[in-house]
Amino acid sequence: MRHRHSDYMLWAKTQGRAKFNLATSGVGPFPLHELPVTIDQLEINGDSTYGYAPLQHAIAKKCGVDPDCVVAAAGTSMANHLAMATLLDPGDEVLIEQPTYELLTSTLLYLGATVKTFVRDEDDGYALDPSEVRRAITPKTKLIVLTNLHNPSSALAAGSVLHEIGDLARSVGARVLVDEVYLDAVYTNTPKPSYLLGPEFIVTTSLTKVYGLSGLRCGWILAEPDLARAIWRLNDLFASIPAHPAELLGVVALENLDQIRERARKVVEADRALLKEFLAREEGISAPRTEFGTTAILRLTKGNVDDFLARLRTEHETSAVPGHFFGLPNHFRIGMGVDTDMFREGLQRISRALGSW
Repeated sequence: MRHRHSDYMLWAKTQGRAKFNLATSGVGPFPLHELPVTIDQLEINGDSTYGYAPLQHAIAKKCGVDPDCVVAAAGTSMANHLAMATLLDPGDEVLIEQPTYELLTSTLLYLGATVKTFVRDEDDGYALDPSEVRRAITPKTKLIVLTNLHNPSSALAAGSVLHEIGDLARSVGARVLVDEVYLDAVYTNTPKPSYLLGPEFIVTTSLTKVYGLSGLRCGWILAEPDLARAIWRLNDLFASIPAHPAELLGVVALENLDQIRERARKVVEADRALLKEFLAREEGISAPRTEFGTTAILRLTKGNVDDFLARLRTEHETSAVPGHFFGLPNHFRIGMGVDTDMFREGLQRISRALGSW
């Protein structure tokens, strides 16, 4: 039977919350009242046959592409699904990074893909290594899937590395899908979308993780125009008419992205400083030191992670994401950017739990 669910999403929706919630993956919600918009500027229905033109142009301007290369989607997860479903037939070979975000793998399995992995090594800070892709790629490879920033570690892949992977994909007629939903958490000298590296690249992203606008479901795909048109047609099967008020609010948000991002940046950077101090003093935890992003993956050096997280939750009212959802059974992921006081207390409670572990 085909894979038809995500174990991680079930856990996140039913078991992820706690008083001190470090199981987050993005910044705190941006308040609607801080968007420069009033109710009389919104409408229920609008013209969005294959993309609402003002939203298409706003996304294209942000990304430095032609609007014909943009496919709007309901968040990054739907963008990934649409892109992969358009590109793949059952049985097609796909290479995906390991560790990876569970929902990417679950979607590939649902689509009937033959999934192979290439390693992002913890000892190398989870860096993206073209030699690992070269070792795994075959003439049958149809698609290479990766995240940048890496989920769960937040490691950044350089443009030169991505370019080399694009060359490998081109050599076998494959494409490269890059989920860039965390990339804008590189606050200084933010890299341009990898879509601009060449026609092999397809990019997915949204205003969710870095901007705190998850409820708008303002996501998109960047693809060559012919592929973009095919994705639009496939989307007719899932969401023929998008929510127009969300489209209108998405345009307003895109016009004010700098202010929205700066609001969250202060919290993310404060939390990252606390994490750095925590990792320096805790002997029971190890993790690569990454500079950016709203997530970090931590290794528990002794004992069973699931037992530790259960105790952390029941005795210390603190939650974190079990690492097995990313293929890392001795690890757990924590999130930053929601509330610094909560994050500080959550780290202190992890320290106390480690002290009695």
